[in-house]
Amino acid sequence: MLIGLTDIKKIYEVGTVKVPALKNIDLKIGRNEYVAIMGPSGSGKSTLMNIIGCLDTPTDGTYLLNGTNVSEMSDNQLAEIRNREIGFVFQTFNLLPRASALHNVELPLIYNGTSASNRKKLATVALEKVGLADRMNHKPNELSGGQRQRVAIARALVNNPSIILADEPTGNLDSKTGEEIMEIFETLHDSGNTIVLVTHEEYIAEHSDRIIRLRDGLVERDEASVN
Repeated sequence: MLIGLTDIKKIYEVGTVKVPALKNIDLKIGRNEYVAIMGPSGSGKSTLMNIIGCLDTPTDGTYLLNGTNVSEMSDNQLAEIRNREIGFVFQTFNLLPRASALHNVELPLIYNGTSASNRKKLATVALEKVGLADRMNHKPNELSGGQRQRVAIARALVNNPSIILADEPTGNLDSKTGEEIMEIFETLHDSGNTIVLVTHEEYIAEHSDRIIRLRDGLVERDEASVN
């Protein structure tokens, strides 16, 4: 088991009002699974993604990531886990505008102290995996939306993380480019990566092997994908 959530609750305090975002979530995700998390606005899927990605901590419950209890870690410990265990792919790409594709992909390696020569080597391999060997020295404004998302995927891969966590990764792309990005995720999954995808698009979720549907902070259904 790679991800184990047990009785996870998340309550936000808005003034004097307590708002439950997640209620008693029990969830297990194994290595090399390809899982989509779906749900309407307000269902708790963003909160669940933030907890899985160690961007937030639960109010109650236990979260084991790769055998480590991360539910009660400090912010510094969570930052270290994020850098080592999780590769993030966001809807808005989150690339440095004045840096080349290669430098953008190197960023997580800079944070963990990898030497300059190794950084370049690892970032080059990651860009090759997403088909951007000929665009390494281009800046984001010289790349199409699909190419920018490929750079973001390469950056997520470069640390060889336990999980690739993708939040609406095709949200800013046209449908044809979106399908090309989903093909990359399928290739990464076939090569052994664990992928957790958050989406509100049914046709995107169908690329996964398993769909977890949330409603009102609870798991409404957990089912095999029809693909």
